Amino acid sequence: MTEKGKMLAGKIYDSSDKELAELRTKAHKLSQQYSSLYEDDERRKAILDELLPDHGEGFFLQGPVYFDYGVFTKFGSGCYANFNLTVLDTCPVTIGDNVFFGPNCTIATPVHPFRWQERNMKKKSDGTVYDDEYGKPITIHSNCWIARAVLSVQEALSPVTYRQILLRQEIHAELSVR
Repeated sequence: MTEKGKMLAGKIYDSSDKELAELRTKAHKLSQQYSSLYEDDERRKAILDELLPDHGEGFFLQGPVYFDYGVFTKFGSGCYANFNLTVLDTCPVTIGDNVFFGPNCTIATPVHPFRWQERNMKKKSDGTVYDDEYGKPITIHSNCWIARAVLSVQEALSPVTYRQILLRQEIHAELSVR
């Protein structure tokens, strides 16, 4: 199995793999190009079509945007993302129709081992540095509103489950203030 295949299957993979490094570099360049253009610039559409080839109609990303790979993220129709959307798509990210993201949202599929002995950086015999990483896919169902701040979960979100997460954040914030 290739490192890309392992990554997409949620298995531990080598992130320093040449194919993965090339895909990441391409996505980072496209993200930077997209983010440097004003929202009325027609070149943005062509960049998004290359960065996110699997997307529905009428979706809009304000920018700046940051994608680890892009090609492993699917946007449904009618989606909107405010400033600073970050998507770390080492596993598939599926976003349903009419999903809205407030500013500064992050969707992060990567997971690193919890034990430091497994998580720390390693060095190959050729001197290349790498770490063990795996991922879990994320699905955000249609009609969700991810209101603000950071979202970093490896599970499926529906409008109901997101409200529960947001409520927990608000309760935690209220308890932290006291």
